[in-house]
Amino acid sequence: MALALSPPRVPKPKSALPLHYYESFLEKKGPRDRDYKKFWAGLQGLTLYFYNSNRDTKHVEKLDLGGFVKLTDEAPWGNSHDPSTHFCLVLRNQEIKFKVESLESREMWKGFILTVVELRVPSNLTLLPGHLYMMSEALAKEEARRALEMPSCFLKVSRLEAQLLLERYPECGNLLLRPSGDGTGGVSVTTLQKLNGTPVVRHYKVKREGAKYVIDVEEPFSCTSLEAVVNYFVSHSNKALVPFLLDEDYEKVIGFVEADKENGESVWVAPSAPSTSGPGPAPPKDGPKQLPPTSIMPAPSQDKLPPLPDQDNNYVIPIGDTPSASYVNEDVPSPSRPVVVKPRRLAKLQAKLPKPPIGSKSEPKGLNSGPARKLAASSAQAFSPTAGLADVTAELEEKLQRRRALEQAAERVADQWVHLQAPHASQADPSSQN
Repeated sequence: MALALSPPRVPKPKSALPLHYYESFLEKKGPRDRDYKKFWAGLQGLTLYFYNSNRDTKHVEKLDLGGFVKLTDEAPWGNSHDPSTHFCLVLRNQEIKFKVESLESREMWKGFILTVVELRVPSNLTLLPGHLYMMSEALAKEEARRALEMPSCFLKVSRLEAQLLLERYPECGNLLLRPSGDGTGGVSVTTLQKLNGTPVVRHYKVKREGAKYVIDVEEPFSCTSLEAVVNYFVSHSNKALVPFLLDEDYEKVIGFVEADKENGESVWVAPSAPSTSGPGPAPPKDGPKQLPPTSIMPAPSQDKLPPLPDQDNNYVIPIGDTPSASYVNEDVPSPSRPVVVKPRRLAKLQAKLPKPPIGSKSEPKGLNSGPARKLAASSAQAFSPTAGLADVTAELEEKLQRRRALEQAAERVADQWVHLQAPHASQADPSSQN
């Protein structure tokens, strides 16, 4: 009797081990730990990952190096016969102590940590040429990784939309990164600060040169990533500039799941927030306190809409340098500053002829009237950058079309007035009759 052939055994696919700049065994002791605990540790980016063994693919702990302060060497205490080598990682909010088996391992860990934090290979450590080469490779990988990362304050908006966002949400920050309008792959930095209550808007150009970002200021500064660009503006403004972070992760209305009495299905119920038109009665002492309304209204000085500025003619450039043909050193008009547009042809006709009866001049509606008031009232709800910015763009285009229609109507009335005055002028001149 023939035996049935069993199918061949297929080995189970092994999950790929995470790629680290450097990895080895490391004993760690945190501020709440009583003793050291041994891990298999790996460094990737600005994060230290800790595993139970070198075969694990999922970490059990991780440590962010974003708050790095310094690295110090420590002598073993409590037991003078401890042959291990100790060092301490000092962060802004805690200190972590490590223990390794040899001096070489300690220097390697310190070298790789300093390389990814300072973006340079340290030269004051006891390292071999091969170790320095490994750190230079890790440095190149870290620079490439950071070049692809976008900071949280980068938004795909236009120049005018960036100004409106900064003015409408001042509590979210006053520094915003956006794509450059010249199509070269660079970015622009928009800032808004208040000087004696008047909004001051500034735009700065950041050029892309290979893998570097060059801030175009009086003394150009080169950065390896957009995050470094943000840190440059924050540090050189005495932290007066704060990166813009729109808080859209939290709901504004409390909702809950409720069973429908008719069909028994569960539905999501989100009651509307109570109106706060006037001062209501005081809440009971034992009951919950009422939260103040969080509606955001535009500034009262925003009564007129400025003309759309040119995307490439309002960057801040160094004082004293000869400006290029495409960038002019001038202030950027703020939406809060009134701007009146007058056609040239109409100005000449008004100087010669009496003002035609064209009725009262209608001014463009400001941000506090019409659809803009509805837009400001809806800003108390959760704001989506894509939908909100689309509404703002449509609103601005409608206002520009109204302004252009008013200007064209005024020119047509002026032309008709000129044609009406021409026959009277010819009758008054006797030489024209002969």
